[in-house]
Amino acid sequence: MDAGKPKMEFRVAARRVDAHGSTATCKDATIALDTDLGGRRDAFNPAELLLAALAACMIKGIERVVPLLKFRLEGVEVRLHGVRQDAPPKMESIRYEIVVDTDEDDRRLALLHDNVRKFGTVFNTVAPGTALEGVIRRA
Repeated sequence: MDAGKPKMEFRVAARRVDAHGSTATCKDATIALDTDLGGRRDAFNPAELLLAALAACMIKGIERVVPLLKFRLEGVEVRLHGVRQDAPPKMESIRYEIVVDTDEDDRRLALLHDNVRKFGTVFNTVAPGTALEGVIRRA
């Protein structure tokens, strides 16, 4: 990596609205957070946000390499399943399935998966502390 290149930085602010929820803001976006001890169906809780961040990282990584690899696709869906351990509380495992609507061959699909695993910021942050495993398949 170029030593003179500035590092990317990210900023998010979160604010408690009331005992039932909070909001997070970044740039021009706002999302509702489930911070209610009883849970909410209309917002992501912290563990779900982690899974959503991981899914977004995978999709963004695919978007980044598609033009470089000249990879043809019509769509991508990422499905995740996380398991939380209680003591100490942490996400002990995450399984994922990346479903790609493409006519590319298996070798090219595997290359796409390699890129997702190697170059994703959130993926590489989560992987060392969590059993993170998954597959990529054609729709």
